[in-house]
Amino acid sequence: MRERFLKGGADALADYELLELILMLAIPRRDVKPLAKDLIERFGSYAAVLSADVHALQSAPGLGDTAVAAIKSVQASALILARSTAQSRPVLSNWQAVSAYLQGAMAELVREQFRILFLDRQNRLLADEVLSDGTVDHTPVYPREVVRRALDNNATAIILVHNHPSGDVQPSRQDIEMTRTLSDACNKIGIQVHDHIIVGSSGQSSFRDLGLLK
Repeated sequence: MRERFLKGGADALADYELLELILMLAIPRRDVKPLAKDLIERFGSYAAVLSADVHALQSAPGLGDTAVAAIKSVQASALILARSTAQSRPVLSNWQAVSAYLQGAMAELVREQFRILFLDRQNRLLADEVLSDGTVDHTPVYPREVVRRALDNNATAIILVHNHPSGDVQPSRQDIEMTRTLSDACNKIGIQVHDHIIVGSSGQSSFRDLGLLK
């Protein structure tokens, strides 16, 4: 399996085999194929295994801290690479890379998370911050905190991002009202809200593309 991976890359292996390869390095001298298959069945997909929180992985039968650390290090490395690619050019002209980074960071989360991309005058990424973590269907967002962090980062524009653990990326009434409130608060101090992106397992939706943000 290692030889197939080194010769053909990820396309040469099934998802469970990629996970098996990670587990082989963390749990030597053990057949970890059944464990890899069990984890993918338990969490739903290879991506969901990588994105699972540490406590959930530690609760899975057969996984010790070394294996959990190996799994999470792979996710962390993938996100660092994706974020580096997203930062290489202005966000609005590099949206495919930014979108891929957001999908990897948020699509498989089991709780709602709200993050902000802070941009400079050239729309380059100044900072990427998780502002709050919530429940399976809600995360609190406070306009004063959004404005404060934008000013702290010397941002002239921001992109709002949150995920829907249900997978449905259609904005809710609460999402729309919250976005209008945040946009109004930011506009008063000269900070533009470029977009609000909802991330889910089925893809992403854009408030600007939907005509919900002007």
